[in-house]
Amino acid sequence: MRHDHKPVMTKYPTFLLSAYLFILGHSWAASTSCAICQALHPLVYAQEISGAVTLVAKDGKIISHEAIGLSNIATNTPMQKDNLFWIASMTKPLAGVALMMLSEEGKLDLHDEVEKYLPEFKGLWMVESRAKDKLTLKRPARKITLLDVATHTAGIPNTTEPRPHSTLAELVSMISQKPLEFEPGRRWQYSSAGSCVLGRVVEVASGQPYQTFLQERILDPLDMKDTTFFPTKDQARHLATPYQKDKDTGQLTEAGYYFVQGDLWDTRRTVKPSGGLFSTAEDLRHFYQMMLNGGIWEGKRLLSQESVHELTRTQSGDIKTGFTDGMSWGIHFQVVKDPQGVTAMLNPGTFGHGGAYATQSWADPKNQTIYILMIQRKGFPNGDNSPVRHAFQTAAAKALGN
Repeated sequence: MRHDHKPVMTKYPTFLLSAYLFILGHSWAASTSCAICQALHPLVYAQEISGAVTLVAKDGKIISHEAIGLSNIATNTPMQKDNLFWIASMTKPLAGVALMMLSEEGKLDLHDEVEKYLPEFKGLWMVESRAKDKLTLKRPARKITLLDVATHTAGIPNTTEPRPHSTLAELVSMISQKPLEFEPGRRWQYSSAGSCVLGRVVEVASGQPYQTFLQERILDPLDMKDTTFFPTKDQARHLATPYQKDKDTGQLTEAGYYFVQGDLWDTRRTVKPSGGLFSTAEDLRHFYQMMLNGGIWEGKRLLSQESVHELTRTQSGDIKTGFTDGMSWGIHFQVVKDPQGVTAMLNPGTFGHGGAYATQSWADPKNQTIYILMIQRKGFPNGDNSPVRHAFQTAAAKALGN
């Protein structure tokens, strides 16, 4: 259900927040969604977040879809269910899906070497040692594969685009000139640059710009109408404002989008398969429901069931991975291997991804449940292990009896 309670504060003074939350708590007390709202109220009160949109679905049906708190503090704007959020690294799984689509068509193989599609990756170097004034390089024992990159075990270091309006090809060319951090396949190191490499491979193998491939093959078929690299002026008016905590006052202050220079709708901005998308909770539900359905959305097959299995099973072996204990990696999806801590309420095999501003999206195949948390909070030590995620998932799983 939707709760459109108009806040009456501009800077969250304590006495007004107390009254606000008291009223909200009573109005939500009788519903299943109440458990989620009550779990997040203290975090709004403590200014950990300005507000949130949450969505829980089970067996293909929405069980709870809530808008809590404010999308903008300065203007007293209530959070709405259709608010857009920068989902950051939650963009990455779409690159994995794109790869598997091309794999099904025989246009690539995940065990192919990256240089087969991107010749600039021939003859890579690797860091052997670093000293204060000396960097020693050597050739890696083997070449990096698409699977290495998709599981963040290729050793590709992160970098930034050479200019604000770089093409994806230019950015990836720059990435190719950096030495690898370790022997391919030996350990795990999160690499947003690697996601850009995969996006460029999609461009080469498909013959389409990455954003065009995503639009035509994933976003349009899934009716993800508010998922985009470039929000229009109208969509921008529905964006939830990102915040961070001021170290001195403890108050939430606007954070902005650090990767955007200029207007959000400037289509010249570098397309980033690593984390450039904006989306809504409802759009993300479509994506994860398709995955839980074995590749089908509303009668349309986007992926084979075998491809979904490959995307969401552990592909990283016994290598220790992040961002929380007990995790592993599929093909650009995180996969819960040993539930514990913030994933204790999830089953092994649950897959999903988090984002830089602590957004979260997870799908549990065992009980067919989707958990989506949309917030815009910069500065958590670990967004995947935030108190907001823990409170949301715990309340949702308990209310569902999962």
